[in-house]
Amino acid sequence: MIGVGDMVLLEPLTEDSFLENLKNRFDHNEIYTYIGSVVISLNPYRSLPIYTPEKVEEYRNRNFYELRHTCSPSCHVHQTERVQSLCLCVSEASKLVMSYVAAVCGKGQEVNKVKEQLLQSNPVLEAFGNAKTVRNDNSSRFGKYMDIEFDFKGDPLGGVISNYLLEKSRVVKQPRGERNFHIFYQLLSGSSDDTLKKLKLDRDVGKYNYLSLDSAVVSGLDDAANFRTVRNAMQIVGFMEDEMQSVLELVAAVLKLGNIEFKPESRCNGIDESRVKDKNDLKEMCELLGIEQSVLERAFSYRTVEAKMEKVSTTLNVAQAQAKTRHKVMGVLDIYGFEIFEDNSFEQFIINYCNEKLQQIFIELTLREEQEEYIREGIEWTNIEYFNNAIICDLIENNKNGILAMLDEECLRPGTVTDETFLDKLNTVCAEHQHFESRLSKNSKFLTDHSLPHNCFRIQHYAGKVLYGVESFVDKNNDLLYRDLSQAMYKANHSLIKQLFPEGNPAKVNLKRPPTAGFQFKASVGTLMGNLQTKNPNYIRCIKPNDKKASHVFTESLVRHQLRYLGLMENVRVRRAGYAFRQPYEPCLERYKMLCKKTWPHWRGPAREGVEVLLTDLQVPAEEFSYGRSKIFIRNPRTLFFLEEKRKQCLEDLATLIQKIYRGWKCRSHFLLLKKSQIVVAAWYRRYSQQKKYQKIKSATTVVQSYARGWQARKLLRELKYQKRCEEAATTIAAYWHGTQVRREYRKFFRANAGKKIYNFTIQRIMQKYFVGLKNNMPSMSPVDKSWPARPYLFLDGAHAALRRIFHLWRCKKYRSQFTEEKKAVYEEKLEASELFKDKKALYPSSVSQPFKGDYLEINKNPKFQKLNSALDDKVLLADVVSKINRANGKGSARIFLLTKKSVVLADQKTGQVKASVVLSDLASVSVSTQTDGFFALRLKEGTASAVKGDFLLSSEHLIEIITKLHRVGAANADKEKINVDISDEFLVQFKHDKVCVKFIQGSPKNGNNASCKRKNNRLLEVSVPNTPSTPSTP
Repeated sequence: MIGVGDMVLLEPLTEDSFLENLKNRFDHNEIYTYIGSVVISLNPYRSLPIYTPEKVEEYRNRNFYELRHTCSPSCHVHQTERVQSLCLCVSEASKLVMSYVAAVCGKGQEVNKVKEQLLQSNPVLEAFGNAKTVRNDNSSRFGKYMDIEFDFKGDPLGGVISNYLLEKSRVVKQPRGERNFHIFYQLLSGSSDDTLKKLKLDRDVGKYNYLSLDSAVVSGLDDAANFRTVRNAMQIVGFMEDEMQSVLELVAAVLKLGNIEFKPESRCNGIDESRVKDKNDLKEMCELLGIEQSVLERAFSYRTVEAKMEKVSTTLNVAQAQAKTRHKVMGVLDIYGFEIFEDNSFEQFIINYCNEKLQQIFIELTLREEQEEYIREGIEWTNIEYFNNAIICDLIENNKNGILAMLDEECLRPGTVTDETFLDKLNTVCAEHQHFESRLSKNSKFLTDHSLPHNCFRIQHYAGKVLYGVESFVDKNNDLLYRDLSQAMYKANHSLIKQLFPEGNPAKVNLKRPPTAGFQFKASVGTLMGNLQTKNPNYIRCIKPNDKKASHVFTESLVRHQLRYLGLMENVRVRRAGYAFRQPYEPCLERYKMLCKKTWPHWRGPAREGVEVLLTDLQVPAEEFSYGRSKIFIRNPRTLFFLEEKRKQCLEDLATLIQKIYRGWKCRSHFLLLKKSQIVVAAWYRRYSQQKKYQKIKSATTVVQSYARGWQARKLLRELKYQKRCEEAATTIAAYWHGTQVRREYRKFFRANAGKKIYNFTIQRIMQKYFVGLKNNMPSMSPVDKSWPARPYLFLDGAHAALRRIFHLWRCKKYRSQFTEEKKAVYEEKLEASELFKDKKALYPSSVSQPFKGDYLEINKNPKFQKLNSALDDKVLLADVVSKINRANGKGSARIFLLTKKSVVLADQKTGQVKASVVLSDLASVSVSTQTDGFFALRLKEGTASAVKGDFLLSSEHLIEIITKLHRVGAANADKEKINVDISDEFLVQFKHDKVCVKFIQGSPKNGNNASCKRKNNRLLEVSVPNTPSTPSTP
């Protein structure tokens, strides 16, 4: 352990040794030190790996004194006081304590919900109650007291958070180097543009008078990310979306309120009054709060005074109007330390008063806890001398002669009341008080004290002397809100504003003067003290090691000052006044039983008797300890250090003994394992040796047997071969003999027919060789393959040509037999397209490789065209998107082109509405160019119903397929005339009553590689087709 973990055991106990112990532990990253049950926490200003889930598990169900951590008090309370309310007086450590409580509690949907709400309450409270100060970037500007209720299992059921005196004056004014509350900066940085527009705000901080510019941005604080965290936390805590919007509207209204300025005016009777200078911010504020602008403006400029049954309405000058909009009242409960600045005012006075009360209850509760424990254990209690700061508290809070009482009296009395009259009263009443000092008091010893200015007074707190300037004490103590403004706010349509100003209800008018800020603060402190008196608190005292917020920096003067005003030395002296250390008998015996042979390793009797035997055997002097009912009390830390030293030495001896026994056991176990392994290895080796011997004998036997069988087989083979040769020789002799006989018999017939037979045999061999060669060199089965083997002999010319023709016909038949009806139709269309466009239109070669799909829009499957499909009677043969050319400007509009067996239909691409329907019998011809464009004209027969609007000039990427299908449909119907296809670079198109010439030229269109149409005059449309290299046509 680094240093002494519990300051109660520090020896010797001086302020220097106390400070040195803290510094030693801080340098070794030990930031937590005890004073009994009180934890001293030094801020490391960096992240330490001591808050991980593994650390939380270490503290679960552990003894209070076993581990050193800020979670130890919460762990102790969670284990031992599960049915009591938990009271913690902490600062930033409260977040860590809450996280620990949430981690060690049980699981379940309801329990997790409560835990999450308790944890997420912190971001909301910090956003609206914390601000950057010169000493802390996230300083709490309000007091917070939290009660958490647990059930019998230790799971949280709920919590109550009480807030004490928010620093309201920070809204309207901040000291140099400090910021307003976080929520204003978070709202402007983290809100979306739409949210800011609804709230009538601008993202620029400099546009608002209530926000300081010198500290608007704080390094290490991401206001935008924190705003998102606050929004999420408000949802988890239980805010509805409309409630969050109401809160943000109220925050925006406060920012608008700060921009309202007043100008002075004089009435005809000479009375000064005020008017709003620029009413734009007033108008936007009224729109946010739902208040009539005239009502709020009158409330800012007039004040109504009621006396008995009369009402008097008076105007306000500029200073009064501005004071009415900015409530200069300070009320702060900072329970973690004094605020001592170069200029200390009313705010520091009430904060330090609260700390005096907390120090008083801290010492009282410590003494009471000590006294109760002594009485509970039957130990004689002796009075302990300590500094009682009740005299300082009485100087401030006495109902007759206290400083707060005199300040209230000055605020309430008629006549001229100033800060100087208040100081005069203090100098008169408190002149003889030993803790009050003033240069103007009747006490002559301060008349020549030049460190005391004339408008100041000094109080000697328990933490040291603090000089207070009385300027603005009276104004800040008055917490006045004129009734006109309260009633105006109550008239608002904004639900939250109406809840915040219940005193504005005309039906509940209260003519009493509202309580002062000092009275409210005193009452809140009294409530808090009464609440703490009913609890058994565990304290965490937080200390800043330096003012630079830097890690590894320990400023001794600053820490020494905090030690004094936190009263930590006083607390240690109280703890050590009687017995410095106490511990229950069971853990004491368990920890030190190895020091006595009678108690080691097991003590069979009561734990107290075991401790008595142990201390008697160790010869500890009787005056150094005392036996309580359940605990042993040790007076001097040296006795505890003596026990710890003996225990350390004994543990070393026990460790040596354990190591000796373990090594012996390990060697014996190793020997037995080797012996067992040797037997197993020997058995396996003997088995392996016998197997190898058996395999060797078996292999030799097999070799001998194979040699014997081989000799027998070879002998038999020789006999069989000899027998076969004899048979073959007899057969050969017989054959030769029979051949001789036959040749003698037929020799006379052979000579007569020899020539003819030789000729026929030769021709037969030639034909056989020809057919075999033709078979081996047969061309492929592709009908377009024109190769054929060369003719070997001239006399085979006719047969060679005939065989080539027969093979080609057979090959074509085999190829055609593979076609399906659909594929046959596609090829027929391709053939017809070739007849129509080959060597006539330059677009044709590029279409040969493209299959004719027909329905490019999948009109039968697409639900978008269901209505259009139902309007058609016949099956759709082709569906595609084409461009209909406008004769006025030459531009195209998208149309759906549908072809059936009876008609051509043009429909709107977006709506599917039929724009035109042309019966195929009304179609006279189709005109196209010779270029690579996709333009074509549907020319209608004159006099038909379809020809009323004129011909159609269209453009399509599938022109070849469309014209081919039109031509096939016209040719398939015997009752219709065949549709002609005109291919020319210049043709006429009938548009209603005018005929327009369409001319195709080679050029560079504006839209790249696509053809473009442009109107030249009333009688000419010119189509520019891009220049493309000629492509050889494909059949």
